[in-house]
Amino acid sequence: MVNKVEKLKINYKTLEEFKKFKEYGHQELSMLEDLEANIVENDSDSPFYGIYFGDKLVARMSLYQVKKQFDRYFEPPQDYLELWKLEVLPNYQGKGYGKALVEFAKSFGLPIKTNPRVKSQDFWDKMGFTPVHYDVERDRGENPLVWYPAGVTEQVQ
Repeated sequence: MVNKVEKLKINYKTLEEFKKFKEYGHQELSMLEDLEANIVENDSDSPFYGIYFGDKLVARMSLYQVKKQFDRYFEPPQDYLELWKLEVLPNYQGKGYGKALVEFAKSFGLPIKTNPRVKSQDFWDKMGFTPVHYDVERDRGENPLVWYPAGVTEQVQ
């Protein structure tokens, strides 16, 4: 089965699709507030990506590019991706949708940082993500995981 990742347009149809995730997901994973704050009819320049099963959005994530001058994670310092709010609807979990979204993010060839949700460590391990050495000032209570493309290592603080 091919899981085609699509850039989601910021429009009211997408907003309705996201409401389905909020019913199932955790409050902190909801992208509704992000979407409402950024809504412009049919704006295709959005950070949101998803996978449809038929006409139903079953998996989504947001992907933001962070500029090199703000990089405090990777050596050499460079632009990197921040993967947020990866979520697959419960009835579609374990079918490769989450993996397809992460592989899509990796296809950009940039390092990736994410903050995993509770009980998701096994998934991120399988996807090749590793924890960074915790830095109180930088990480502020988060426990980031990172993925390094070839030639990139952890930045030493």
